[in-house]
Amino acid sequence: MNPAKISRPIMSCIISLMCCILTMKSLAAEEWLVADQQAYEQILSKVKAGDDIVLANGTWHNFEILLKGEGTKQQPITLKAQTKGKVLLTGQSNLRLAGQYLVVSGLVFKDGYTPSSAVIAFRSNKATLAYHSRVTEVVIDNYNNPDKRESDYWVAIYGQHNRFDHNYLAGKRNKGVTVAVRLDSKNSQENHHKIDHNYFGPRPIFGSNGGETLRIGTSHYSLSNSYTLVENNYFDRCDGEVEIISVKSGKNNIRNNVFFESRGTLTLRHGNGNVISENVFFGNGVDHTGGIRVINKDQIVRNNYIEGLTGYRFGSGFTVMNGVPNSKINRYHQVENALVENNSLINVAHVQLAAGSDAERSAVPISSTMENNLIFNENDQQPFTLFDDVSGISFQGNIANTKADEKLTAGISQEKIALKRAANGLLYPVDSKFANKGAPKSLTPIAKSATGPRWYAKKDSLVAFESGKTIQVAATDDALFNAVLAAGEGDILLLADGKYDVRKMIDINKTLSIKAQHQGMAKVTFQRSTLFQISDGGSLTIDGLDFSGSNSPDAAGNSLIRSQKWGMVDNYRFVMRNSKVSALDINHSFHFFDSGSGAFADYIELTNNQFTHITGDVLRLNKEIEDLGIYNAEYVTLKGNSFDEVQGALVNLYRGGTDESTFGPHFEMSNNTVKNSSKGKRNKAAASLYLHGVQVTNIESNVFDNSAVVVIEHTVGEPKTVVKNNSFNKTAAPSIEELYAQGPHTAVLSNNQQSL
Repeated sequence: MNPAKISRPIMSCIISLMCCILTMKSLAAEEWLVADQQAYEQILSKVKAGDDIVLANGTWHNFEILLKGEGTKQQPITLKAQTKGKVLLTGQSNLRLAGQYLVVSGLVFKDGYTPSSAVIAFRSNKATLAYHSRVTEVVIDNYNNPDKRESDYWVAIYGQHNRFDHNYLAGKRNKGVTVAVRLDSKNSQENHHKIDHNYFGPRPIFGSNGGETLRIGTSHYSLSNSYTLVENNYFDRCDGEVEIISVKSGKNNIRNNVFFESRGTLTLRHGNGNVISENVFFGNGVDHTGGIRVINKDQIVRNNYIEGLTGYRFGSGFTVMNGVPNSKINRYHQVENALVENNSLINVAHVQLAAGSDAERSAVPISSTMENNLIFNENDQQPFTLFDDVSGISFQGNIANTKADEKLTAGISQEKIALKRAANGLLYPVDSKFANKGAPKSLTPIAKSATGPRWYAKKDSLVAFESGKTIQVAATDDALFNAVLAAGEGDILLLADGKYDVRKMIDINKTLSIKAQHQGMAKVTFQRSTLFQISDGGSLTIDGLDFSGSNSPDAAGNSLIRSQKWGMVDNYRFVMRNSKVSALDINHSFHFFDSGSGAFADYIELTNNQFTHITGDVLRLNKEIEDLGIYNAEYVTLKGNSFDEVQGALVNLYRGGTDESTFGPHFEMSNNTVKNSSKGKRNKAAASLYLHGVQVTNIESNVFDNSAVVVIEHTVGEPKTVVKNNSFNKTAAPSIEELYAQGPHTAVLSNNQQSL
């Protein structure tokens, strides 16, 4: 029937009838309030399109939720909290969605971990996926497997046309991608998912591969298209590894996201034809903050704003990679037909072109264009590094306030550029003649407050030292042990003058500072094999104490401090200042600090301490011997200490393997004095310092007297090593070796004095 020939009265009746039908359907929809898991299972088979399942407020323990059903666009099936944020899923709980037009909202996953491969999965099994479904305003907060090396996703998105929005995800510490878009079947490819307005909160440094925040696809399916839209998300200090977002598929759109002080890059690792636009990167000078890394064909990078990034190599502010000729699907495909236009790179330390060039990665970028970009560095240093032939990149209309590399000057003109910060918080040229250079003024960075659920506070889980109350501790039996037990997060224990003979091991499972009221007057001995054990949740600062191992057990392998021996998932921090350590010599192999396997320190700092008569190592950070790129500490710093009669190594720091997805370890040693040390027969390293695979090393202004050699072994990642202004008296010159790269070592040695 031709609608044009229907009379108005008849049309009015039809509309009224349709409204009645829709009203009847709406009235037929039910709301199911369930208070326990059994009730949920009973009603699930009864739920139909338009129904709401409401979980009663409270704590649901070990609840594996399966939401399975067939909703419609007009009448989805909804699972929601009775009150947003008041339904807490703990223990071994998770969520699976299977079917069509399903919506989940208002839940909180905390105090537990998933027993399966994902906390939230958009499928029930490989054959039954979710379509046109949505997860919104859901929280996953520090919901980690206690085995740090056990891998899982927090969110695994399968199927097609699904949305993940306004969620809070922070504190993932075990291995595995935070959010993964899976393309492992035809029904999950060309999926048109939308990931938007999520708060990706801090992800601590993982210390090995497997710490991405978002991954779209995998190398195996990377020649498939995903068509995933990632927009208006806030990435806050996502530091897991070098790839914050790892794009491993084609035809994705990553736009208008903010990356705040996040170590790593948005990486176009595999797949072709992706568009990266209108994203904002704020590094604020934080170590290893990066921007965008380009690999593969037909990538478009336009209208992005990048400021204050310090990263280099694969983690630099902007990187165009070399590829592998006839590359396997999981290696590096050649950059071809890339368009990089109207991006602002402001105070970016490094822009690296043809990066990764070596005997394998020899395919230089071709048929690509960089045009109308703005490059500005207030320190007047040009940021470009060219690792190979870049003639396959056409440079047109770019401007910079510095003189570019001579091979690029034809396409990057040096100009006098003044910048002013606009209302959107971004810097733009004052001169209107540069209006078409760099990112547009219409760019509006998403605010952190506009992401995630509004009802869940974005609190930093890292407790600062000395942020709590000060507690006076008297020199009486068990006083120190009891004070630690009773202390709260961030508290300061102030020890009175006197002797503390500790008869029980003290477990440090909170952020704590222990200080002497008067430097050197709080004298501590201990009767167990270890005085302090740093466990999950623990970090420790020591200041002004005098430690002796004279009352320790007469056994080999004691330690004054150790991290949890195994099963540690939280990163820790350890600092010791102005303290004295002596008589760790009641038996052999008595160490000052001994890391457990799998333990990871954000930083370890020793400043102005005295170490004398120790039969073991001072810092024993060598437990990850599987050569998988894993290590025990990110930053290790020794300043102004004295070491005398230490039989073991001062530092044994090991990072083995060829993985290139991390930035550390970093080692700094300055203004220390080392005497008669590291020559013990049980010092397997046969070195005062044994640094294997350390990525950044700075050894400066130290005195080594009658001590063992410094051994540095370079592995992968173009390590940076500087050894300068040191005195080596009756001590061999440093031994530095390249274990993988051909040719002489790359370390810088200058102004060192040696007398044998």
